[in-house]
Amino acid sequence: MILNVSHRLFYTYSESVILEPHTFYLFPKAYPHQQIVSYSMTVDPVPSMLVQNIDAEGNHQHIAYFREATTSLTVSVQMAVRSDDFNLFGFVLFPFETEQIPFQYPESLKKLLQPYLVREGVTTYVEQYARQTAASERWKTVAFLTALCRDISQSFMYERREVGPPMLPEHTLIGRKGTCRDFAQLFVACCRALGIAARFVSGYLYGNALQEHDLHAWAEVFLPGAGWRGFDPTEGNAVINNHVHLAASADPVLIAPVTGVFRGRAKSTLLAEVSVGEGI
Repeated sequence: MILNVSHRLFYTYSESVILEPHTFYLFPKAYPHQQIVSYSMTVDPVPSMLVQNIDAEGNHQHIAYFREATTSLTVSVQMAVRSDDFNLFGFVLFPFETEQIPFQYPESLKKLLQPYLVREGVTTYVEQYARQTAASERWKTVAFLTALCRDISQSFMYERREVGPPMLPEHTLIGRKGTCRDFAQLFVACCRALGIAARFVSGYLYGNALQEHDLHAWAEVFLPGAGWRGFDPTEGNAVINNHVHLAASADPVLIAPVTGVFRGRAKSTLLAEVSVGEGI
C-alpha cells in the first residue's frame, strides 16, 4: 500500500526574532519493505542555506540557516511511501543460544551495539518488571518481546502530551500511564535490562485514530540473525507495514522532529498538524 503523510509545524513569535540554525528529522527512512515514493519540504522564511546530512546513527537530517528577522516559522512536509506487507517473524535467531535470554552478542556486534545497551533509566523496579515478564515466557527471547509489548499496551493507560521528552521509565511504570514515547522508552529500558540492544524510533502510524494526527514513537531491538525489528507498545503489536519511520536513536532527545532556538525576547507558540492516510 501507499501511505501519504502531511505534516505542518507553525511557530509564531510575539515579536521579531533571529532564528539560530534549526535541525529537522522529518525525512522518512527506507527499509527493505518500505520505499520512498515522493517527498517535499518547504520552510518559510526561506533559509539562506538548507543542508542535508546523514547523522552518526544513519538518520537523514536537514539543517536550516537563517539571516533575516521573522515573526513566524513554518515547516511543511509531504511524503508518500510504498509499504509492503511482510512477515516480521520470518527469521532464525543465530547463534541459536540467542533464542533464550539473557544472551551475549558476538564481540563483533557488541562493539557496534554498545550505545543501545547502555542501562540508562534501568532501575531496580524496571529490571524486576522486565524479569517478571521474561520469566512468565520461560525466558524465550521473542516471546518476551511480544509479551512486554502486549502488557504495556493492555495494562497502561494512554494519555496525550504534545511536547517534551519521554518520561523516565520508572515514572511510567509506577504511574501505569503515558504517551507513546513514554511507552517506547519503557520498552527500551526493559530490553536493555536483560541485555537486548534497543533503540527509540520516531515516525507516523496509520490505522489508529488516536495517532493519525500526531507523531508516533515505538522501539526497535537488534536480534542476531534478524537485525533491527520493531515493536510498538502503544499498539501492543510488532511493527509490520503501517508505520512510517523517520529516525531511530539510542537517545530520543537527539531525534526530536525540530530543534533550534531563537534570539529575542518574544514568546513563542506552536501549532502542529499531522495527517496519515492510504493513497494510490
